[in-house]
Amino acid sequence: MLEVKDLQAGYGFLQIIWGASLNIAEGEFVALLGPNGAGKTTILRTISGILKPKAGEVTFLGKLVGGFSSDRISQMGITFITEELNLFTGMTVKENLLLGAFTIRDAKKINSTLESVFDLFPVLKVRQKQLAGTLSGGERKMLGIGRGLMANPKLLLVDEPSLGLAPKLVMSVFEALKELNHRGNTILLVEQNVRMSLQITHRGYVLEQGKIVMEGKSADLLESQYINKAYLGVSATAG
Repeated sequence: MLEVKDLQAGYGFLQIIWGASLNIAEGEFVALLGPNGAGKTTILRTISGILKPKAGEVTFLGKLVGGFSSDRISQMGITFITEELNLFTGMTVKENLLLGAFTIRDAKKINSTLESVFDLFPVLKVRQKQLAGTLSGGERKMLGIGRGLMANPKLLLVDEPSLGLAPKLVMSVFEALKELNHRGNTILLVEQNVRMSLQITHRGYVLEQGKIVMEGKSADLLESQYINKAYLGVSATAG
């Protein structure tokens, strides 16, 4: 579904990504891991069209999309759920969700997707008339994901969904992402929680200093001595 090949990207004269390559098949749940400042979000911004690549290729469904505008890429089926969420706090939960479907003209399809989001996140149905600005941190994360789903994306890019959440809420959000994948959604996840990410995804890539330094099945990465020492703080044989 998605292939990123020898990508170079950054901001103005500041280059962040140096020849990164990754791919995602339809139906996969893939993690992009690495330390703060490695360039994980920069890759998501480039895939989604917010940034234009300096070099390399981004191919989606067999079509080169590197350099396309973000709205065009969104219409092709890529939804980017940012760390900031960018919710409209003065609007209700339901109004925020419906804004996610602004490109869809079929009312029945919109209502069906809305019910699917409410089924995934029952708390949003309960609070659908509540202003988004009054939601808790976990509820806002759910609303951000739900709004992204309203566009019926083919590929979901999710950036740091656990950031700022209590452990119990982190579990809820990760379970929701796992359920989304079980329902057929293809997901690329950027996340600081390495252990939990590798427990729910199929494969993972490790990005350091703008380069992919490791990739493999998530279960194998969890057993990697390097991953355990660098990101989990334990040896591969501990415990």
